[in-house]
Amino acid sequence: MDILHNLALGAEVAFSWQGLLFCFVGVLVGTFVGVLPGIGPLAAISLALPMTYYLSPPIALIMLAGIFYGAQYGGSIAAILLNLPGTASAAVTCIDGNQMTKQGRAGVALFTAAISSFCGGIVAIFMVLGFTPMIASFATDFGAVDYFSIMLLGLVAASTLSVGSPLKGMTMVMLGIALGLVGTDDTSGTERFTFGVLALSDGISLVALAMGLFGVGEILANLGQEKRSPLKASGLTFKSMLPKRHEWNGLWKTILRGSGIGAFVGALPGSGPAIAAFMAYAAEKKLAKNPENFGKGEVRGVASPESANNAAVQAAFIPTLSLGIPGDAVMAVLLGAMILHGISPGPELVTSNPEMFWGLVVSFGVGNIMLLVLNLPLIRVWVRMLSIPYHVLYPAMLFFICIGVFSVRSSVFDIYTALFFGVVGYFLIRLKFPAAPLLLGFILGPMMEVHFRRGLLLARGDYMAFVDSVPSTIFLILTALFLVLPLWAAFRKRTARAANLGD
Repeated sequence: MDILHNLALGAEVAFSWQGLLFCFVGVLVGTFVGVLPGIGPLAAISLALPMTYYLSPPIALIMLAGIFYGAQYGGSIAAILLNLPGTASAAVTCIDGNQMTKQGRAGVALFTAAISSFCGGIVAIFMVLGFTPMIASFATDFGAVDYFSIMLLGLVAASTLSVGSPLKGMTMVMLGIALGLVGTDDTSGTERFTFGVLALSDGISLVALAMGLFGVGEILANLGQEKRSPLKASGLTFKSMLPKRHEWNGLWKTILRGSGIGAFVGALPGSGPAIAAFMAYAAEKKLAKNPENFGKGEVRGVASPESANNAAVQAAFIPTLSLGIPGDAVMAVLLGAMILHGISPGPELVTSNPEMFWGLVVSFGVGNIMLLVLNLPLIRVWVRMLSIPYHVLYPAMLFFICIGVFSVRSSVFDIYTALFFGVVGYFLIRLKFPAAPLLLGFILGPMMEVHFRRGLLLARGDYMAFVDSVPSTIFLILTALFLVLPLWAAFRKRTARAANLGD
């Protein structure tokens, strides 16, 4: 009965006029930024963050979450029609989706992507309902040393499991932690690393940093990509989207497998929807009786990654809401949004702010239904959005970024900060350094420092307190494994290469 009572509490928030309106706005904006290649949900969420100051915390989180999972829906449209993934996770959909377009089956691919994403989202919702309260109730007994250790685990896992070099990921984490130290020390009241700049006494603005790295940085990196293939939407009718009966054979199994893989992988810190989509596609190809069809317009090659990426996005809320550990950069921004609204993320969130947690969970279901309605009838509208030239789109984005950054603290210095980090983000992209771990370090670094100091204070300066606690010891062992395993894999790879050269 408790679950029914909690769902009723969440329904009051999600089905209020504000909940429905801003959930719709979130998924609509998310689909839009997903359709347009090179923008992504992180830039859109960073841009929308200042707007949330005028909303209640539950409604703000519903809108920002809608942008995140809405972008996964929209990312498949450009991937299927133009072979241009709107999001990183949609890159796998390009493999078979665009081949189906070339075969004149674009409608079937788009319909399959929409249905698969919807099913993936529903599976993830049940997983969030079941696991988040359970993990949160277990974590309520955690002490300061346990929180420090699990945050350290989250940072290391996010940097070593993310795409790219683990060393580059760790470097970005350390840089993010260093940037998080800028400002006034909460304990002593002394200024740290402000270099006499008064505007830095309150620290670097999260909004300015996020908008600079992922908004301005992406704009600068995509300035040269002006030419796009024209596409006519006249041939896309609802009738052409319906798959034939033989194409549905076994497709539900593919969708369930992809949803399960996505929900599991998405709940792990540092994985994200892109890794979930690749894993689901690889698993489906290996299980298929005719794997040679994959890459040639196989409908299961669209269903598996699309169900996985949307499931992963919503399952990523499990560690964020239950433990206060963001799994990726988007979750870090959402975590930052809660902190800015005075909400303490972690195990107490489910019990101290039940209307926020259950309202968000119920809104997932509402948002997925809205996305299904938006994607199928409005496919032709989204296709026309692809014709917006970059030289019109990007100046408008820059304008809104500057307005958004200024509106948070009414500080011109924050605008310069966003532009500076935009240049930094551009060079990080060119040098193939992941910017997401930097943001994770920036948000979790100060929280880790608080728990580290509190743990030592309670233990009277005894560092053994971090291994005396059983949960803390387990988290530290897992952290060490995440650090050692990439080094061991690199060593074995180098040894095998040397042996091959010797032969």
